[in-house]
Amino acid sequence: MIKGFKYRIYPTVEQETQLAKTFGCVRFIYNQILAKKIELYETVKKSLSKTDCNNYCNRELKKEYI
Repeated sequence: MIKGFKYRIYPTVEQETQLAKTFGCVRFIYNQILAKKIELYETVKKSLSKTDCNNYCNRELKKEYI
């Protein structure tokens, strides 16, 4: 038997703002890493590992955008 649960949250205005900021940052990072993966595959025909993605995010994107 498969069970499913649905939850609904009722955030305050401050929480809604924080959620919007968080999801915006996550979407930005995802798109940047996806673009890097596509570029690497088109040029070298190699994939980017999870460790390489973390290193790219922490070393290059932080320097450029912070």
